Amino acid sequence: MINAIISDAEGRMKKSVEALVEHFKKIRTGRATPAILDSVQVSYYGSMMPIQQVANVNVEDARTLTIIPWEKKMVPEIEKAIMKSDLGLNPSTTGDVIRVPMPALTEETRKGYIRQARQEAENGRVAVRNIRRDANGEFKNLLKEKEITEDENRRGEDQIQKLTDKYVGEVDQLLTQKEADLMEI
Repeated sequence: MINAIISDAEGRMKKSVEALVEHFKKIRTGRATPAILDSVQVSYYGSMMPIQQVANVNVEDARTLTIIPWEKKMVPEIEKAIMKSDLGLNPSTTGDVIRVPMPALTEETRKGYIRQARQEAENGRVAVRNIRRDANGEFKNLLKEKEITEDENRRGEDQIQKLTDKYVGEVDQLLTQKEADLMEI
């Protein structure tokens, strides 16, 4: 019973860290990476699809992405979707190829992105701590119903705390990496 609560909490904490990684992908650095376009959806025969499912997205150089749609009629759709996204990118089209230059980051935008990254990291830490609180609450309920002993309760809470420290450490490490990427010129 205790192991089930701990493994559930660990799975949920892992998902929180994975969600943070996805949020960090949306915060662009000065470098071109195809992951920046992961959140962009394109209208394809009436349904919304990720760009990666209708085109090849490649890195041309350090500051330029190239998008080669599989169907020529998708060029304006993809261009429109990138412009509508809140990524601040302006694609340019030459025939079948869409080039997306990454604008250089100013000091002000870097600081804004760092603030955004810190906020996302704090949200990740809060999510991990909420999972800890939920698990500890389940232990307290089991203790109240006399299904576990106080020693088992304490052992379970200690294991949950170790997991919390581990995943909060991962969040801090991810934030440090993202800040380093953002400050790199």
